[in-house]
Amino acid sequence: MLYASLKTLHVLSIVIWIGGMVFAHFFLRPAAATLEPAVRLKLLHAVLKRFFTTITYVSVLTLFTGFWMMGNVAKTVVQAGGEFQAPLDWTLMALLGTLMVLIFGHIRFALYGRLSKTVAASDWSAAGVAMDKIRRWVSVNLAIGVFIVVITLMM
Repeated sequence: MLYASLKTLHVLSIVIWIGGMVFAHFFLRPAAATLEPAVRLKLLHAVLKRFFTTITYVSVLTLFTGFWMMGNVAKTVVQAGGEFQAPLDWTLMALLGTLMVLIFGHIRFALYGRLSKTVAASDWSAAGVAMDKIRRWVSVNLAIGVFIVVITLMM
């Protein structure tokens, strides 16, 4: 029951994270592109503040539940007298998921910080540059996240 609950939290966290990136990248950003820079960048800044706050918790929850489930299976196998070796898809998921959290940390704490400063200063040109860097790294994280989902479903 605990394993199933943690797996459900794990999957829901991933759905929120990847779904949020898809929404922001393919729907919000193109729609906001029609707005004047000051309005667009203030809007995106406000949306990202809420999204990044949620993803800070979701990313930690994803890592915790994923590593707990792997550890639980390893413990069960070893207690039964076996030798645990993580399947390739689990190893890739753990490595790439950790990479995603590190990339998110860079986005959240470095790039978003720059965006916040430039929006507060009404420096729309610099804010646009900061937003573009965030968009690029979110694209990388989205690609990694989709790759993880594909490999875990295909293996």
